[in-house]
Amino acid sequence: MDAELNDALAELRDLLLDGERLVSASAGGRRKGQEAPEPTRIRPVTVKGRELLQLETADAAGRPIVRNVEATAVEELLARPYANWHVVTTDATVAVRITKKGKAFVHRTAEGGERVTSHDRVKSHLLAPDDPLFAAVGADAAKRRQVDRFLTLVDGKLGTDGAPLHVVDFGCGNAYLTFAAYKYLSGVRELDVTVTGVEIREEQRVHNNAVAEKLGYAAGMHFVADTAAEADLPGADIVLALHACDTATDEAIARGVRLKAAHIFAAPCCHHDIAEQLKGAEAPGPYGALVADGILRERFADTLTDALRALLLRSLGYEVEVSEFIASQHTPRNSMIWARPARTPAALRTAARVEYDTLVEQWGVRPKLAELLETA
Repeated sequence: MDAELNDALAELRDLLLDGERLVSASAGGRRKGQEAPEPTRIRPVTVKGRELLQLETADAAGRPIVRNVEATAVEELLARPYANWHVVTTDATVAVRITKKGKAFVHRTAEGGERVTSHDRVKSHLLAPDDPLFAAVGADAAKRRQVDRFLTLVDGKLGTDGAPLHVVDFGCGNAYLTFAAYKYLSGVRELDVTVTGVEIREEQRVHNNAVAEKLGYAAGMHFVADTAAEADLPGADIVLALHACDTATDEAIARGVRLKAAHIFAAPCCHHDIAEQLKGAEAPGPYGALVADGILRERFADTLTDALRALLLRSLGYEVEVSEFIASQHTPRNSMIWARPARTPAALRTAARVEYDTLVEQWGVRPKLAELLETA
């Protein structure tokens, strides 16, 4: 193991075991050639007088799993092939990034956090709740929760080679997630990042550019008034489509495919297109009850639309995951589709296409994404 990596892990060990200074920590990403470990958040807790570490991970649906462990668990955590560590103490913040060549880069600042060790659960945040950007974009507590979950999802998927990144957010609206992505990737992860926000409303473009200027982000962020299909873009490494309405999500995904983006993150909003098609389609077999009533048809359309999107991307060779974005009590539109190009075996691509063709034939629907990808 590289001496710099040994030194970085030793520093992390000391920080995680510092019972007086540790505030919180998070670990995510994976090193090249290694299986991705589950993203983990860590904070010290006191339970019945015992000093423990609280570990927070998530299940396959994105629901949090919390357990309290002895400090000896630190050795097992450090042995996992995480690519990124972020540790906050009472007087400092330390970020460690491990490259695909196994080199460790350590960044230290003198900004710490407030230590809370009561067993009452207090979540750590990848961006502090009092960060100025939240006030600038008018983000309330619910939006801050979405930001934290979104950044956790993104952080767990990105590589560590340090290459410049161009992030494009289609249908960015007031761009609170766009600003958060820029702040985290450029400020915390210290990546060379530029961000383009695409929003069809001209007044929103003007407003968002003004906010970027106010926050001091104008050098790395700019906003344009256009559609996902027509925006003039040189390329994209990461494509975002967060709460884009109906087929706007399909337009963003299709544009991400055309741009050969390394990552696509789409959190769909409404699914009117398929829901309307289901009204005039004859349900197959004994499944008429799924679409007979409006509320059931709407919910089924959500599931069917996202399942067909995932199958189409898999048929193109993409690795795809569909998970919970934010808990359903905060919004009923709570799924996140993540996709990246992969070396998928031909047999798996074919199987995905067969399953897709079967579903659209049985339900008599024509997804917008299929139309868009045919012209991509």
